[in-house]
Amino acid sequence: MTESNGTATPAPQQVKMQALAQYVRDMSFENMVAQKGVSGTDVQPDIQVQVSLDARKRQAANQYEVITKFKVTSKNKNGGETLFLLELDYGGLFQIEGVAEDQIHPFLLIECPRLLFPFVRRIISDVTRDGGFPPLNVDNVDFLALYRAELQRRAAAQQNAPSTDAVS
Repeated sequence: MTESNGTATPAPQQVKMQALAQYVRDMSFENMVAQKGVSGTDVQPDIQVQVSLDARKRQAANQYEVITKFKVTSKNKNGGETLFLLELDYGGLFQIEGVAEDQIHPFLLIECPRLLFPFVRRIISDVTRDGGFPPLNVDNVDFLALYRAELQRRAAAQQNAPSTDAVS
């Protein structure tokens, strides 16, 4: 590309993202109904899903590890007994090129989890079904909104942090 003064401007570098590996890092499923004998006749499940994310640079150039952490708790609306608890840490290794340094953090915590999510959803569905419950199809997660909420939480935490200025 050439500007009007005849100097060439570099073309924006194309973003390249390749999933090198996906894996279950940790998983736990506890069926409290079977363990504690909760009555099945008056069960009205209330399901809560908590999502957290973690990302880190790997030693290899342009490689990153992203971990999506899901905690799914099903409690009986009548009485509050826990029916089941599922914790899943699902990871991906990514080769990422062409993303500006100041944009890599949001890219890792928004785009990479989007790619991993369909696999997480399938695992949660299969595990709940195999654990004796109807398959749970987790609603889509808005990773952009999750990222923005985390930025706001951090900003609020910094504002509320006590000053470390020492008085002599």
